[in-house]
Amino acid sequence: MAGDGGGGGVDWESLAEATSGAIGSLVSTTVLYPLDTCKTKFQAELQTQQGAQKYRNLSDVFWEAIRKRQFLSLYQGLNTKNIQSFVSSFFYFYGYSYFKRLYLEKSGAKSIGTTANLLVAAAAGACTVIVTQPLDTAASRMQTSAFGKSKGLRETLSEGTWMEAFDGLGISIILTCNPAIQYTVFDQLKQRIIQRQRRKNAGSAEDNSRVALSAFSAFLLGAVSKSIATVLTYPLIRCKVMIQAADPDEDDDNESERPSKSRAPKTMLGALHAIWTKEGIPGFFKGLNAQILKTVLSSALLLMIKEKISKFTWVSLLAMRRYLFVSQKRIKSVTV
Repeated sequence: MAGDGGGGGVDWESLAEATSGAIGSLVSTTVLYPLDTCKTKFQAELQTQQGAQKYRNLSDVFWEAIRKRQFLSLYQGLNTKNIQSFVSSFFYFYGYSYFKRLYLEKSGAKSIGTTANLLVAAAAGACTVIVTQPLDTAASRMQTSAFGKSKGLRETLSEGTWMEAFDGLGISIILTCNPAIQYTVFDQLKQRIIQRQRRKNAGSAEDNSRVALSAFSAFLLGAVSKSIATVLTYPLIRCKVMIQAADPDEDDDNESERPSKSRAPKTMLGALHAIWTKEGIPGFFKGLNAQILKTVLSSALLLMIKEKISKFTWVSLLAMRRYLFVSQKRIKSVTV
């Protein structure tokens, strides 16, 4: 394999995929973070039995920040979220690429089927979630804190027990089917488009070894694949946000703006029951439009950036591998 020779056991192809994916995630997270904060605060609020709620729609969250002159608080928790997104994407893309290559080597197949692709993506997602869950929990608590009252990463995590840092871990593991569905759909559609492009270029002198998607194609495929995954898993997505949300006790100075002090349940069944009893069936899809808007834009940007920089990342890592390999040979010759 191209990524095995002279690399000292390092899987350079998987490393290139992981690096380009992590950079794409970092950029998309930063660009869309204010929207993510508004979405998260809107999802975390649970309506009371009397029907009282602070936020009627997503724009209410935004205008609250403007009214309180806390626009920059829409970025509270950004550093933690960026760390979480970078680490999460790196682990996921590396694991996905590595497990996929391992499957192809062990099975002897030339391509991976849909079922195997789903299993590979789910395995990569589960490993990623376990590593990054404390960062995800901390970021959610920071975003759902009152504007201007968010705390740092260490202080946020130290407020509770170590087990509380893994709030929502069970749901997060179940939600690994979300990126599994997304990237499976994206990868299968991408392969079809690339194969079509290679057939078109078969009679020309162009190099077909590293055919890449156009920016528009990558954006479109990312939007379609993420929309499908989001709609199917949204009730669990909202439950996770509610479980990880900050305590409302210190959220607002104005008591009249706070319809309920009760904290959402800390289990998946408890959150599902609370939504059912207080908001009914529509509550399971509260904020779905905002979630689709944010996740589709985020995933589409991530995959578009990843596709456009993957070739550069691959060339850079090959140059690094060549340099390291030559350096090792020189060191051995000097020692001998």
